[in-house]
Amino acid sequence: MHLLLIEDDLDLGRSLQAAFRQQGFSCEWLRRVLDAPPQLADVAADCVLLDLSLPDGSGFDLLSRWRRADATTPVIVITARTALEDRLAGLDGGADDFVMKPFAISELLSRIHAVVRRSARQAHEAWQLGDLVIEPRGHAVRLAGEPLTLTRREFQLLVELAREPGAVVAKGRIAQRLAPLDEPVDTATLEMHISNLRRKIGAERIRTVRGIGYQLVA
Repeated sequence: MHLLLIEDDLDLGRSLQAAFRQQGFSCEWLRRVLDAPPQLADVAADCVLLDLSLPDGSGFDLLSRWRRADATTPVIVITARTALEDRLAGLDGGADDFVMKPFAISELLSRIHAVVRRSARQAHEAWQLGDLVIEPRGHAVRLAGEPLTLTRREFQLLVELAREPGAVVAKGRIAQRLAPLDEPVDTATLEMHISNLRRKIGAERIRTVRGIGYQLVA
């Protein structure tokens, strides 16, 4: 899972990045509105964590800009503001959840999983695609009731394809979401992981759409 964190507090940012690495997430950390992408599609994040009070502007304005561009990426507002009107403004402005500082890292992780699950149109912790069952939070996969052993990369790849079952997911988007910032995934590496994953879940389940990407078939 790839996260975008926009937070100016250095101590909190470092703590969150450490927690995300332990979960196997990659995270891009920005500290100013000016550094934020004009459109969320530019970073292919699975979830955005957005502080409202940034040194050079308001997180409210940033959120409004993204939603006006029809961005559907889940956004969790993290803020020290406690006023009811701020929470309502955030939710009405397009936030998917609202977490007030200080918060427990475990709670934030649960909320990230929840909004990503809703975004993927999955109502349960276990995602069911025919006889293939994926548990993103438990890092487990079962095929016809039998557990599968996948590498970390193979599991991440399967989750990315399963977010939009039946949809064609572009190679560039997959590579960006799979790669921590210091470990880029090139085309050859991605194709190797696809080949290994096909061998484990069945070659017919992953269709190549030439020149575009891959499609997970239930």
